Amino acid sequence: MLGRKGAEVTVTSGTARVDKRTKDLIKRLQPGDIAVIDHEDLDRVAAEGLIEARVGGIVNAARSMSGRYPNVGPLLIAAAGIPLVDHAGGQVMDLVREGVLARLEDGDLVVEGAVVGKGVRQSLRSLEDAYEQSKQAMGDELERFAENTLEYLRRERHLVVGDLPMPDLRTSLKGRHALIVVRGVDYKEDLAHLRSYVREIRPVLVAVDGGADALLEFGMRPDLIIGDFDSVSTDSLQCGAELVVHAYPGGDAPGAARLDALGLSYKVLEAPGTSEDIAMLLADNKGADLLVAVGTHASMVEFLDKGRAGMASTFLVRLKVGEKLVDAKGVSRLYESRIRKRDMTFFLLAAMLCFVVVVVALTPSVFLDGFWVLLRDAWRSIVR
Repeated sequence: MLGRKGAEVTVTSGTARVDKRTKDLIKRLQPGDIAVIDHEDLDRVAAEGLIEARVGGIVNAARSMSGRYPNVGPLLIAAAGIPLVDHAGGQVMDLVREGVLARLEDGDLVVEGAVVGKGVRQSLRSLEDAYEQSKQAMGDELERFAENTLEYLRRERHLVVGDLPMPDLRTSLKGRHALIVVRGVDYKEDLAHLRSYVREIRPVLVAVDGGADALLEFGMRPDLIIGDFDSVSTDSLQCGAELVVHAYPGGDAPGAARLDALGLSYKVLEAPGTSEDIAMLLADNKGADLLVAVGTHASMVEFLDKGRAGMASTFLVRLKVGEKLVDAKGVSRLYESRIRKRDMTFFLLAAMLCFVVVVVALTPSVFLDGFWVLLRDAWRSIVR
């Protein structure tokens, strides 16, 4: 297709799916859909979800890369060959109805013959340039991040110096490993590498919100789910796991309303910080010997991707749990299955040898003589 000046225009069509919460939108996307989002600084986890959904194109009302810090989400989208129209304006969230046929013509979003949004058609090259520029601007963002972190440290220091009131659990963690799963960066790779560890060590499976869906995806049922339950499926909530609602300081627990509507029982834990931090504190308080973290956030970029201004609670919690906490990547590299394939092969060969010896020892000589005659005649027929 040619534009008015004769330049070639790239056209992509598909059914529009619209949602301001990208993680909610991903759940209902179908291959070839046009995802209409409002997600400034598109994070890696959201980008990977859009790629896995095999969308035909993405229209972002906001800037996928604002330049505040180097976020890789848009680069992953471009590298996957998915058209990305950026900074199309907030009006597209109201003008595009769910389920209508939408068309991308370079930077234009066309619905029912009318252009409802004009944005920037990003390319891998343009995003790489923006990424490099954002790395140069990291100094100011780092300073703001540090100031916010120090302020949170003053307010949340009781995470270390005091003890939070912990609910009683039917799930016993005392003396066991706790595998704490967040649906974050590289969680699929980590869980894939930990299959043998989970099968043989049998840790308590602690899911943080959508981490429950991640565990079930890998055939592992969570023992405990903790969070505000805004990003976990109903099927996961009803899988039989013990549920703990993370309430904000002051008692506000938005996740409780959802569980009440589903008729599910739960405990409440009121604490500052993130749900993944509270999960670690809970496992530590209940006597877990080792905390293995999957997909948790540990860097400034990961926290900025999640929209959190500081990471004070993460610092404090890691100080408190100390050497108990290890990253899943370290466990997968150090842990080896107790039964190796080579050892199993040797075992089977030894068992077969023993079987042969027993058969020879117990079989009467007349049968052995007959068997030998059969082998001899068979051989002679072959050589003839």
